[in-house]
Amino acid sequence: MFAWPLKFGIFLAPFHALDENPTNAMDRDMELLEWLDQHGYQEAWVGEHHSGGFEIINCPEMFIAAALERTKNIRLGTGVISVPYHHPFMVAGRMVQLDHMSKGRAMFGVGPGALSSDAVAQGIRPADQRPRMMQALEAIKRLLTGETVTMKTEWFELNEARLQLPNYSHPHIEMAVAAARSPTGARAAGTFGMGMLQITNTTKEGLEGLKNTWAACQDEATRAGQTVDRRSWRLVMMVHCAETREQARKNVAYGLDKFVRYFRDVATFPIVPEGTPSSVDYLIDNNIAIIGTPDDVIAQIKQLWEVTGGYGGYLMLAQNWADWAATKRHYELIARYVMPAVNSLNARRQASYDYVAANHLKFQADAHAAVQAETDRYARDKAARSAKEAKTKGEAAE
Repeated sequence: MFAWPLKFGIFLAPFHALDENPTNAMDRDMELLEWLDQHGYQEAWVGEHHSGGFEIINCPEMFIAAALERTKNIRLGTGVISVPYHHPFMVAGRMVQLDHMSKGRAMFGVGPGALSSDAVAQGIRPADQRPRMMQALEAIKRLLTGETVTMKTEWFELNEARLQLPNYSHPHIEMAVAAARSPTGARAAGTFGMGMLQITNTTKEGLEGLKNTWAACQDEATRAGQTVDRRSWRLVMMVHCAETREQARKNVAYGLDKFVRYFRDVATFPIVPEGTPSSVDYLIDNNIAIIGTPDDVIAQIKQLWEVTGGYGGYLMLAQNWADWAATKRHYELIARYVMPAVNSLNARRQASYDYVAANHLKFQADAHAAVQAETDRYARDKAARSAKEAKTKGEAAE
């Protein structure tokens, strides 16, 4: 049912509980990227946050640069750089450098900044974050395409600014913008011809929001004379899977409640209401998260395709609901069973198996006949050699 292969990856904020050693937590994040690389995942996006205590990577570019040295194939993106917090000339220059250092494996994700507390700490009004992102993106896109930019806003200034390095990637490093509840992500993606990283779910509202988001993106692209591609639209989902649904539920008892409490106390919107008896039941029953098996994930991916008309990537929100061993097992199960089912990696193997099985009796008979023919040939050859040897001995005796 899929018109093109889906990319699989993660959106790594990351989320780490307050009772954990933060140094060790970042080490595990790095190990996770290595694990994903070994298991054939195509991409991972690394976030930027500065307050709240849970999301502890401040500089995704630094983290990605280190991860590039420890991985071979996986593409690594900023997920996201909060561009209202940085001068656009500095951001563009850093990402072009990362494009070169990665030999094209880096991706450039942007957003307005998810935590209002990050903005307030810098003296930025939350109401200004999204307008500032649009201003910054205009400057950054022009710089990346080789323009010399003179531009002045209330918060940054560019005076004949130009990047001293070309992009390694053609025509420039791949760009994507975060999209969640506001229309800003769709507007930015359409206006500047970028991909989208859409954090969503399969609630009725979530599915309707997906259709509206893509329609808005296309509308903005048409208005701006840009083109947008569904294959650059990634959907970010909350998922944990195990061999059985029962095991998946047991696994997430490890850390789900801490995650839910963080979203209730600190993050921008709660995912489970206060006083809910069971967070697991609430997330499953309301189609907010998959806590189940690889088959459940496959069903969700198909549902998302049917509703949206097609998208390019399935990203899982990295969340540490389970312990480390079960977390790695979750990603292994996705790689072993979900990826091949969704992308038809075994279609030719199955066709080959079915063909041979359907013709098994004929092939078996042919094989037996071939063995018997060779056996008979060997017997004839042996008899002929024996007769020749006997004749030679008889002639010698005479």
